[in-house]
Amino acid sequence: MADPWLTVIGLGEDGPASLSPASREALASATAIFGGPRHLSLVDAGDRGHAWPVPFDATPVLAHRGTPSVVLASGDPFWFGAGGSLMAHLSPGEWTSHPAPSTFQLAANRLGWRLEETLCLGLHAAPFARLRPVLGRGVRVICTLRDGAAVGELAAWLANNGHPNARLTVLERLGGPQERITHGLPSGPIAAPVSAALEAIDPGLSRASGLPDDLFEHDGQLTKRPVRALTLSALAPHVGETLWDIGAGSGSIGIEWLLAGGARVEALEADPTRAARARGNVDSFGLSHRHRLTAARAPEGLSALPTPDAVFIGGGASDALLTALWDLIPPGTRLVMNAVTLETEALVLDWSARHGGQLLKIDLAEPTAIGRKRGWKAALPILQWSVSR
Repeated sequence: MADPWLTVIGLGEDGPASLSPASREALASATAIFGGPRHLSLVDAGDRGHAWPVPFDATPVLAHRGTPSVVLASGDPFWFGAGGSLMAHLSPGEWTSHPAPSTFQLAANRLGWRLEETLCLGLHAAPFARLRPVLGRGVRVICTLRDGAAVGELAAWLANNGHPNARLTVLERLGGPQERITHGLPSGPIAAPVSAALEAIDPGLSRASGLPDDLFEHDGQLTKRPVRALTLSALAPHVGETLWDIGAGSGSIGIEWLLAGGARVEALEADPTRAARARGNVDSFGLSHRHRLTAARAPEGLSALPTPDAVFIGGGASDALLTALWDLIPPGTRLVMNAVTLETEALVLDWSARHGGQLLKIDLAEPTAIGRKRGWKAALPILQWSVSR
């Protein structure tokens, strides 16, 4: 980076007072300074100042390519900041960065929390549901928030989503002369920038596969809890992997794939009502940024999807679908299919005879009332086929 035209500067609430000489020099020589209105005011950018467009767009910065320019960000520009958003448009030699202590660092130091043991989330532009997969008894989270009004919204979300006893600390304008830290909800207006520190008391979601069925909205077409646990075991999610969920139904298999550590889900669901319901379930678990559902049938909707590491067929299996899928997925891809009808079972038996894999017959029964006593009510048997391509 011998001669970068862009300098990304982390700015604290104390303004220019704590800036390094290199940051000061970059500000002094810049022909254009980009940032939020608060940032521009802190450095007295004047006519050189350009406020970010809403929604965020890097185009105004790129229009000054080749001339000395500065981007201002809160704290560390590469921790939920503008720095990461700009990198997709820049080559390494075009920029340099001078970070300041981040909100997360300042909050952890004020509270005496080990930062390596604390989850750090940017919820200023993301739904509170992102907390749902990670909150559990003893978990500590520091999260940035949109504005003062979001503090009350966060408290309401916690109360309505299984964490009414969470300890909430509100941290306003950290690092500046107007810093304020409140345990619980502050009285009166809350100033931005604002963040929240959470200590979870309630248990949260189980980490085991096979979550209770009532956590998912569904119309009865749901892979039931014990079968879901066996299916996730066969799919064997690994960090960084992508699942194709064909015939997503309620979306429960894809959701649990992500909760178990999988990176992405590409789902297909042809029924528009079920597709909308599945999206709602995904949103409620805070996983929409890692789950994409396409309203299409297989195999027609498969060709545009990124390469999978595993495939689950939850409905609508046919010889044509399996043939197209077998030709499409790369060697080593794991395929799991659950057969309920006699016709689908016959299909599974034929394909397993030709391509190997493992077969598992799943017979489940639950107690039901028989007069004043109880007996066993059997569910439809399921034949599960799992194979590596």
